[in-house]
Amino acid sequence: MLRRWCIPLAGLALVIGSVAATAPAAAAGHAPRAARTAAAGQLVRPTIHLIRPAGTRPMISHGFPHTAATSTNWSGYAATGRKFRSVSAHWTEPKGHCSGSGRKFSSFWVGIDGANSGTVEQTGSEVDCVGGSPRYFAWYEMFPAFPVNFSNRVRPGDHFSASVTHKRGGSKYILVIKDSTQHWSHTVHKSLRGAKNSSAEIIAEAPSTSNNHVLPLANFGTMHFTKAKANGSAISRSRAFRIIMINNAGRPKDAVSSLSHGENFTVRWKHST
Repeated sequence: MLRRWCIPLAGLALVIGSVAATAPAAAAGHAPRAARTAAAGQLVRPTIHLIRPAGTRPMISHGFPHTAATSTNWSGYAATGRKFRSVSAHWTEPKGHCSGSGRKFSSFWVGIDGANSGTVEQTGSEVDCVGGSPRYFAWYEMFPAFPVNFSNRVRPGDHFSASVTHKRGGSKYILVIKDSTQHWSHTVHKSLRGAKNSSAEIIAEAPSTSNNHVLPLANFGTMHFTKAKANGSAISRSRAFRIIMINNAGRPKDAVSSLSHGENFTVRWKHST
């Protein structure tokens, strides 16, 4: 079991693209450079590999158009513009395609907050490449607190379901993750004061270092998220917008599909860097 790296946090910009959410995912990488660099704000990095923010980070404006966005470390769907009391999704743990001696990383999670705030309440699974071999595990995190790895076995093909729920009128959260293939589950009760509950996400992610260098994205093939819900309804009903991961040159590192039935989508790996 590979223990998660503790790397100081670097906030990364989330740039609103000029492509509508129904357009092909790869098109965001061909947007004009000005569109890619005119940041609407910075996305606080809520990765399980990192520790805490390196200073105050600007937050994404609530009023931006719900079109395709780009990020150097996130892919998937996020919703903002209201208070969120719950987020949930199902997925199948992808197989890590690892080669060479370099280290690569990828994580898959559901969470509240992070798209436009400085905390994230999240739980998910991971596949990393270390020494040419894939390492699989699951975790939860009440960012910016330290992440917690679960010791249970995780294998490619495992069927996961996960949810994060905010209990009304307080600072308490319930994080649930279940591996129905390996027959284990965890229900975690945590408190986090000051969380805004201002966004909900279902995300595939790559970690970054303290100098804003995004680490190579592990080749996870194609990731299938299903039953993506926010506040108990299909995430599309919360006007969710698509996020596509790109490198510094604007080349997409993956492809994110449109939502099917308002709650199903895929993330397909394309490049490590």
